[in-house]
Order: sequence, then C-alpha cells, then structure tokens
Amino acid sequence: MAVRKIGYLIPEFPGQTHIFFWRELQALPGKGVAPELVSTRPPPARIISHSWAREAMARTEYLAPPGPLGMVKAAAEVARAMPTGWARCLASIARAEGLDAKGRAQLLGFAVMGGRLASLARERGWSHVHVHSCANAAHVALFANLLSGLTYSMTLHGPLDDYGPNQKEKWRHAKFAFVITKKLLGEVNQELAGHLPASIELAPMGVELSKFNRSVPYAAWTGEGPLRIFSCGRLNPCKGHADLIDAVGVLRAKGIDARLSIAGEDEAGGTTYRKVLEAKLAETKLGDAVTLLGAVGEDKVRGEIERAHIFSLASLQEPLGVAIMEAMAMRAPVVVTGAGGVKELVDDGVDGLLVPPQAPLVLAEKLEKVARNPAEAARLGEAGRRKVETQFSSERSADMLALMLQRAVV
Repeated sequence: MAVRKIGYLIPEFPGQTHIFFWRELQALPGKGVAPELVSTRPPPARIISHSWAREAMARTEYLAPPGPLGMVKAAAEVARAMPTGWARCLASIARAEGLDAKGRAQLLGFAVMGGRLASLARERGWSHVHVHSCANAAHVALFANLLSGLTYSMTLHGPLDDYGPNQKEKWRHAKFAFVITKKLLGEVNQELAGHLPASIELAPMGVELSKFNRSVPYAAWTGEGPLRIFSCGRLNPCKGHADLIDAVGVLRAKGIDARLSIAGEDEAGGTTYRKVLEAKLAETKLGDAVTLLGAVGEDKVRGEIERAHIFSLASLQEPLGVAIMEAMAMRAPVVVTGAGGVKELVDDGVDGLLVPPQAPLVLAEKLEKVARNPAEAARLGEAGRRKVETQFSSERSADMLALMLQRAVV
C-alpha cells in the first residue's frame, strides 16, 4: 500500500476536546495515510490534560509564534510565489466578506502564516493538508493554496457562525470537505451554494470502542445512597452546566441525594466561566453536591462514566456530542438536550432521553425518571452501546479521509 504524507492542521492542539482528533490520527496510518501534525499555537497549559498530550506536542509543528527561522522560511515562500501567488492572496482578501479594515489586515498575517505552511509542506513532502476547523486555521490553508497550489480539505464541526466570517473563500478553494451531521450539511448547502468544493461528505466523529468499554457491569441506582450524575464538556455557557446544576438542586429539594461531577475547564484555564459556576454553587449552596473536576484525561473520564448512574449534558447547542457517545459506549444511560445535531446520535426513548435546552425542571424530571427505573436505565444503556457500535466508530472518519484523498488528490 502506497503511503500518502499529509499535513494535519488542528488549531491550538492538543486541547481538552481534541481526543477525537488523536483517535483519527492513530487510525490513519493503517489506511495508507501518514499524517504529520501542525497547529496554529499551543493551548493554555492548564487545559493540557490528556495522557497523550506531551507526545502529541512533541510531534506537532507550531506556526505561531514563528521564530526567526520560521519567518525567513515564510518570507521565502511568499517571495517564491511572487507575483502571481501573492496577487491571488490579495484578490482573495479583497473578496473577503464580513471583515472590516482591521480584519483584512489580519488576513495579511494569515497569508504570511500560509507561506510558512506551504514551506513546511515542501520540506516534508506533503501532498495535501487536512484542516480540522473552518475558522482561521482554514484561512492559513487557503493562503498556502493560493501561494503554492498546496491542496487542502476541511471538516466542519459546528454551525458556520461559530467559525467566523469569509466562509465562502475558505470553502470555494478547498479540494473537498467533511461535515459531521446531516443538519450541518443542510446548512452548508443552503448558505454557501455556488461556493462549495465538488465533494462534501458526511463523516461523523466517533469513539474508539475498545477503550470505551466497561470493566464492570453497569449498576443502576437502587434508591439508596447518592445518585451519581456525570457530565463532560468545556466550561462555557453553551454547554448548559448552569441548567444542569439547577436540575440537581431540584432533585435534592425532592429528597434525592443527587451528586454531580463535571469534567472540563474554561478556555482560559479556570479564570473565566469557572468563576461564574463557582459563584452559582456558592449562591445555591450546592458546593457539596457538585464537583468541578477541571480538565482531565481520557482515563479519568472513562472512570467517571463507569461510576455514574446517569450521564447528562444540557448543552444549548451541541454539534453532535463525542462526550455523549463515550457515555453511550460505556452503557451509561444518557439524559441530554436535543439541541443541534444530538438528535442524529440519540433517539429519544430508544437509546437515551432528550429534553429541550434551558429547561432545568424538565431535565430534573427526566433524570428522576431514569434514576427510579433501574430496568429502563439498563435498557437505555445497552441500546446506546449498540448505536455507537453500529454507527459511530472512530474508524469511520479515518476511512472517509483516506478514501477522499485517494479520489481527489493527485
């Protein structure tokens, strides 16, 4: 099998939500693809939590800060592209939508960074770059393409609005693209019609099933002792942690000793939204019932799921939900909001329970319903495992990327 070397660009890698990318990276070599890691810059130190993070950072080339040699190489690539390639960059910047003068000036910086990416591709023998983002990392790949002809592809992981302006330019120059849900595919086709690559494929994220499996059978709550609820998601208002905390308060007011553990940290490493949640816990006197675990690694997450009676996530908008998949793979019953693409993962009443976002009273009701019915809790958990086994293996996206590289990239 011929091996194809590609760049694999992930912004601020390795972040606390990047376990899926690491799984895909591990799977790709067996499919004839040799991915080499490149990232915009390292993440804040306090959210570097995974056991594999140090290995990943040692394998990653960071574009910023560039350093003197990086600047020289970027400048050399820009000079090599003169005048045609640089003219293409300037024309693209002129076409950019949704940007003021400051935003267009920032694009010039991304164009220089694109020169550095192009020089890396030349040095390393990459035939292509795959970008796991449609935000500014995609701008870097766009300008590398305009300067050198380096082809690139992208994966869209959430609503287009989350990834900033100038989407038409990012998409029209891509060789191909992936989206993780049918809902996002519909959004892309509607909003970017006429500016899309020839091939856009559906490629959901997935779970490494051999790692997310129980060491002991699931045991439902018996009505005695604490009801253990686990949640996992970065500390951000969009994850609905405040609503889940309120739901726990409702359960405790009814005499249920509900205990909630939340894995995840805010993007600043604990100095922004964590403070908001800590203040809420102090105000509601729920500090003894709710534990903020911070950024933790995969082993800790797996252990917390295994201890939990129920997994819950109250996101206001969730593109798909790798954390939900992991809980389902571990046969834990899930009670989650049906916002965003979650309905493509969880069938309400079949392999989990769905509630509307920002409805803590309804969330508390559904949590109690599962907690007080051990047979139903076990049934939902088994059905969740079957769903992930059949539709959400981590191999699926790696297979799709390998296939599209074979089809589309010379």
